[in-house]
Amino acid sequence: MDIVDLPGKPREAEILELRDFSRRLVRELGFMRTTLADSDLAPSAVHAIIEIGATPGISAKDLGNLLRLDKSNTSRQVAKLEASGLVRRTTASNDARASELFLTEAGQRLRSKIDRFATDQVSSALRRIVPADQAALVRALALYADALAHDNSAKGAVEGEVCAQVLEGYQPGCIGDIASLHARFYGQHWGFGAFFETKVATELATFASALPADGKALWRHVENARTLASLAIDGDLEAGVAHLRWFIVDDSLRGAGVGRRLMAQAMAFVDARYRETYLWTFKGLDAARHLYESFGFALTDEFEGEQWGSRVVEQRFCRRAGGASS
Repeated sequence: MDIVDLPGKPREAEILELRDFSRRLVRELGFMRTTLADSDLAPSAVHAIIEIGATPGISAKDLGNLLRLDKSNTSRQVAKLEASGLVRRTTASNDARASELFLTEAGQRLRSKIDRFATDQVSSALRRIVPADQAALVRALALYADALAHDNSAKGAVEGEVCAQVLEGYQPGCIGDIASLHARFYGQHWGFGAFFETKVATELATFASALPADGKALWRHVENARTLASLAIDGDLEAGVAHLRWFIVDDSLRGAGVGRRLMAQAMAFVDARYRETYLWTFKGLDAARHLYESFGFALTDEFEGEQWGSRVVEQRFCRRAGGASS
């Protein structure tokens, strides 16, 4: 597929919204209060009770890693819970220098109370959400939590840094990632369905299976092993003509310049090999058209068609080597 558009809010606005939602969650769940979950304990102590109960025999080191606490804070937390009669510490059987943590009977009773409180809190909130949205909510929160956990667990990484890079060629999983990007975007914004997704996945799989190949290339913007943007050049060296295909950028990267960087890399590639490059898109993708034209593409053909499974005004853009339009 050749089409891409970048509508909607810039990434900075989405980040601000997500930060606002995160703060609201913290407030509504009660983490700003001195005690949590109808207990007499601070939020960090409540989480310690939950984790020790879920993993009897957990070490203080592993508990600290789970709670994102340093060694001294973990030691103080465990000591307070021991003094309160909620946790007991035993020497590890395989290492006399290490200790294992368990809940006492009082700790188990408190954990059950905390579980009931949390279950009631979540259940009450879910009753206000329709079932279809509940499933979407669970998936979205799981993705968000996993992304945060990945960053927090990355050893030696700069705080807040995302492991992002542009890679060339096929990598296991990239066909599914790219097809999914197309299906979700064009399904949401243009109503494209199974025919479109199948066409993208099938043609991309055929193309990728032949890589590496002279005159052909696939570039992917990858963050934490997941493809979030792509662009391919499918060329015929003998004819001197290249086809720009499967150019897509995830909504989360809108306004970040990723699409322009991929285009710049692709244009350098075709200028060194081809006299002409063309692409197919359709009328209405104004942001995409502006990007194409900024790299020297010009509209050469326009007509109604259904090559992607829905009737649209299809458009063909061409570009001569060096940026001169045909």
